[in-house]
Amino acid sequence: MSSLQKRVLPTQDDDVTISFGKLSMRSKLNMDKPVCLIDTTSDGKLYVQESALQILQKIEQPVVVVSVVGLYRTGKSYLMNSLAGKQTGFALGNTIQSKTKGIWMWCVPHPTKKETTLVLLDTEGLGDVEKENLKNDQNIFCLAVLLSSTLVYNSRGTIDSRAIEELQYVAELTELIKVRSSDEDADDSSEFVKFFPNFIWAVRDFTLERKIEGKDASENEYLEFALKLKHGSSKKVLEYNLPRECIQKFFPSRTCFTFPFPTAPENVSRLESLDRADLSPEFLEVTNRFCKLVFQESQVKKLKDGYTVIGRVFGNLAKTYVDTISSGAVPCLENTVIAMTMIENEAAVKDGLKVYQSGMDNLKNSFPLELKDVSPEHQRLSSIATQTFMKHSFRDTDGKYLKSLEVG
Repeated sequence: MSSLQKRVLPTQDDDVTISFGKLSMRSKLNMDKPVCLIDTTSDGKLYVQESALQILQKIEQPVVVVSVVGLYRTGKSYLMNSLAGKQTGFALGNTIQSKTKGIWMWCVPHPTKKETTLVLLDTEGLGDVEKENLKNDQNIFCLAVLLSSTLVYNSRGTIDSRAIEELQYVAELTELIKVRSSDEDADDSSEFVKFFPNFIWAVRDFTLERKIEGKDASENEYLEFALKLKHGSSKKVLEYNLPRECIQKFFPSRTCFTFPFPTAPENVSRLESLDRADLSPEFLEVTNRFCKLVFQESQVKKLKDGYTVIGRVFGNLAKTYVDTISSGAVPCLENTVIAMTMIENEAAVKDGLKVYQSGMDNLKNSFPLELKDVSPEHQRLSSIATQTFMKHSFRDTDGKYLKSLEVG
């Protein structure tokens, strides 16, 4: 059992409360601050940081992955810090410049799911005027969708036509992701719903009354009203409907939260250092509901065939997707499962061989021995090596990799 699995985590019945923008949690991972998971080279290509992969390699627990995307300078990092149970961590920034670059990761014990790790991903702000590579936004959004259990879209003000148009990347996903590799030209976007994350729209600095046709509306009713399609077939209507249709089609699990202003305007730039008394009670109430829903509804990340993703696999998954995108190819969910099969099983074979070889090396210290003494020990070590392989193997349905262990 890993050090992570030995930790005592809260049960699903434990209440999760927010204080000063923090969550009360009983246990902590050694990861006390976020690290960069995905960075950008000088020529604009994405790559995965090796130091982040090393952290994920040590996590043998299933992971729940929550990503936040949205325009830069809209308060995305504050939401991620709240989910981590911290006031500080992901850089909030207090200027008009984007603070987060690439995708940053913070792994913490899940506060309501036993023996599960919560992986929080804070993404580079979309629409940064200082960016040289305009396709970078598209790639960041695509990776957030592919890697997440829950995707939080963070915007400011209201859900109007402009806000939905700014979510243009949803409509582009049909060109950025494939489910199967058999027919490159086929449109398999109808299957996205089986693999895509839950979708949460977080509207920040919301000041309007939530009323539809004069009647009070819930946050979710407000979202669905904003996503309502227009009748007609004109070019203007089709352009209006496209992003709304894609959101409805790809993300059937949709939730909305409308956050009021957190504090007085002059205090916003130092949000991470404010006391509870300086924060709006209404803002804290919505933040608390947001965190509770994320914890309750976000599921463990799974691959296309339902295989549960642990930290080590998540790291390999991120690297596979990033390498594919950086090469100019389109990520394919089917090919990714095949790639994970090879990566995980080859690693499992090495682990098995390492256990066997270590045992045999120790046995050599007792030489000379008679054959009748060596044979049982060989059988015992072979059995342990097989058990080690089986623990880490992945979809070795035809026994190909197990055979290579036996031959090795």
